[in-house]
Amino acid sequence: MKIYPIETGNFKLDGGAMFGVVPKTIWQRTNPADNNNLIDMSMRCLLIETSRRLILIDTGLGNKQSDKFFSYYYLFGDFSLDSSLAKFGFSRDDITDVFLTHLHFDHCGGCIEYNKDHTFLQPAFKNATFWSNEAHWLWATEPNPREKASFLPENILPIQESGQLKFIPTGLNDYLDTTELGFGILFADGHTDKQMIPHIRYQGKTIVFVADLLPTVGHIPLPYVMGYDTRPLLTMNEKEKFLRNAADKQYYLFLEHDPIHELCTVKHTEKGVRLDQTYTFNELFN
Repeated sequence: MKIYPIETGNFKLDGGAMFGVVPKTIWQRTNPADNNNLIDMSMRCLLIETSRRLILIDTGLGNKQSDKFFSYYYLFGDFSLDSSLAKFGFSRDDITDVFLTHLHFDHCGGCIEYNKDHTFLQPAFKNATFWSNEAHWLWATEPNPREKASFLPENILPIQESGQLKFIPTGLNDYLDTTELGFGILFADGHTDKQMIPHIRYQGKTIVFVADLLPTVGHIPLPYVMGYDTRPLLTMNEKEKFLRNAADKQYYLFLEHDPIHELCTVKHTEKGVRLDQTYTFNELFN
């Protein structure tokens, strides 16, 4: 097995929304805001190469939305999904599986694109199986008013219409070992219903793709919960349990949205679990 970080682009979101009830005077120490109160965010995905599969975890925003839509999120930088795949010798057509942690637009927008004539929407990965779970799919296709703006039908419905969609079984437990994909999945319900958090064993380490359970290193303290979360008290409980486990087992946390840090570890302190070390991918695996 080999794994690769895939940078799909950077954008900006309101810092207050990203930190909920935490005052700006505190959160701006780790996530400085610009004059419009916006903070930098990455859309860092993960590629897993095995002898039989090439699995992409999340896909970023994609490029099919209108200029007006993209203007709300202040895209910046030179990263793209295609250039990042090409850096490691791959293209979209090589992808066998797209695993979606959840269906908010910044995580799944790259799944679907327009055809050359711009007349219909089609999968951007023509040879891939797309993986979600039935509970989250229902949540996304029949959205509540709070999340409706994040679940865009044009990102989601064409996946099912293509016939390339499969569901991960959720079961009765919050953790599942998948034999087909080769990694474990933690299900978390605070941010959105049945978000999936992959746990990957690699070179003697456990790499956890934390998605929106932990957007940046600035979100490690328990009360630092996004205003976007549908069940913030549940997020705190899930995050506390996860971080204790991560500290105990020395997980390496792969950060999807942190613009500076690719991975980190956490440790137990008198104030609770806190940041231990940060790493670049190359520091750990080259």
